[in-house]
Amino acid sequence: MNLDRRSFIRNIGLVAGYSLIPSINLFSNTSNKKLGVCLVALGNYSTNILAPALQLTKYCRLTGIVTGTPSKIPIWQKKYNIPDNNVYNYETMDRIANNPDIDIVYIVLPTGLHAKYAIKAANTGKHVWCEKPMAKTEKECLSIINACQKNKVKLSIGYRMQHEPNTQQVIQWATTKPYGNINTVYAEIGYNVTNPEKSWRLNAKLGGGTMYDLGVYSLNAARYATNEEPISVTAEQMTTRPHIFTETDETTHFTLEFPSGAIAHGKTSVGKDMHRLRIDADKGWYQLQPFSMYSGVQGNTSDGKLLNVYIENQQAKQMDDDALSILNNTNPLVPGEEGMKDIRIVEAIYKSAKENRKISLI
Repeated sequence: MNLDRRSFIRNIGLVAGYSLIPSINLFSNTSNKKLGVCLVALGNYSTNILAPALQLTKYCRLTGIVTGTPSKIPIWQKKYNIPDNNVYNYETMDRIANNPDIDIVYIVLPTGLHAKYAIKAANTGKHVWCEKPMAKTEKECLSIINACQKNKVKLSIGYRMQHEPNTQQVIQWATTKPYGNINTVYAEIGYNVTNPEKSWRLNAKLGGGTMYDLGVYSLNAARYATNEEPISVTAEQMTTRPHIFTETDETTHFTLEFPSGAIAHGKTSVGKDMHRLRIDADKGWYQLQPFSMYSGVQGNTSDGKLLNVYIENQQAKQMDDDALSILNNTNPLVPGEEGMKDIRIVEAIYKSAKENRKISLI
């Protein structure tokens, strides 16, 4: 919503004394080439997060931009040395197909525009990176996947947390179960935004709403923390500021049931600070708190282990991992199918809240 909820928490912890799942960055790079990335839309996330992160990457670099705001062009060109031939608007971005400087098109538009422009990107024959959430509907997600398959390009969704090492430990434990069978997951993300901006995040047509903007973090966490797909969902949505949230939810609570019997309680809000992922199992518990910040992700376990591996920049690692999957022709860590699974459940959450009933997912 604004930079207040983007505040960083620095983590200066030491590496914990246990092995993490292998990082994609351990794969060998078969080429010395850095892949050229073109950012589509130059809003806050591109300007303040992705473009600076691209200056830290090993396997990709910023080579192009797509913007509908001409006044931004000279600023970006001067700061990142972007030539005229690598600058596009939304009508001319088809010409990226003929630009050898660009290997990847990164969609950073509002959610409601992801499908349209991700498909345009795929049709240029360039690989596609798409910010989360993938799209507004499962149907739109499938259209993006089909376009990428048709054009034989890779598709990756920007779930940075799955690239973060402490989160990767939680993902590993969902399979190895060192604390026994998982019983309950609590996945909560929220920010107390006192003066929300009038932006696309309050526009339902453009994909606004707390569940899309933030809730996919808690939803995705519930899925990777259990290594299961839910079989049902119940949800409720509410607002304490109806004069502001006229089209979208301010707070969403949802409960997922999994085949094993595990239950996940998810919360997301722009009216309350919440940043916790906790897993309760038969023989103990483990948690990350905060679990979704841009830095400072850390946690602990019931038997005293610390989850505090530090990395300099999550987005840089995410983009390097995804670049390596292209260079080495391996599967991306977070493919389009993963993004589509979340959106299918998001749609069910909205339906459950609207109809006040449990929705089956099988």
